[in-house]
Amino acid sequence: MSAFAYVLAVFILATAVATALFRDVLSTIIVFGAYSLGMAILYTFLLAPDVAMTEAAIGAGVTTILLLLTIARTARPATDQLLERIDAPAVAVVGALVVVLCTAVLPEMYAVGDPSAPVWSNPDVTQYYIENAYEDTGVHNAVTAVLAAYRGFDTFGEAVVVFAAGVSTLLVLKREVFV
Repeated sequence: MSAFAYVLAVFILATAVATALFRDVLSTIIVFGAYSLGMAILYTFLLAPDVAMTEAAIGAGVTTILLLLTIARTARPATDQLLERIDAPAVAVVGALVVVLCTAVLPEMYAVGDPSAPVWSNPDVTQYYIENAYEDTGVHNAVTAVLAAYRGFDTFGEAVVVFAAGVSTLLVLKREVFV
């Protein structure tokens, strides 16, 4: 993995820990939005643009706006402490789990673009998409052709989730409509 991927992973872990530790709800919402944005960037780096767009729209976008509007409509409790008290045994257990998972999972991951990665193990399928995407779909961009035509039902399911989140947000907000 590149230095950018390591820096991004540290950023994501730091925002996840900060989200759990902050006592102030507004601070937690803002850091959670940064976490979602970091995850969207990570998905983009891992060449999963459809997942990245969904994470950015739902995680960093709709969820953050919904939470900010909720906090704006409720009273914020006054607090003197910025951070929660840290439970050392819980941190030790979670830290041990993260170390075990990282040592078990990270060495098994292929580098981005590695020709020996399983996604390249069937070059006939990949080559078919590259050679026939325009003829089969009429779309110039091969990624869009795969998402819209070859994986149309999957993409439709993701669009339904995004639409349902938007409708749910409007229902929760009742008469408020954003222009």
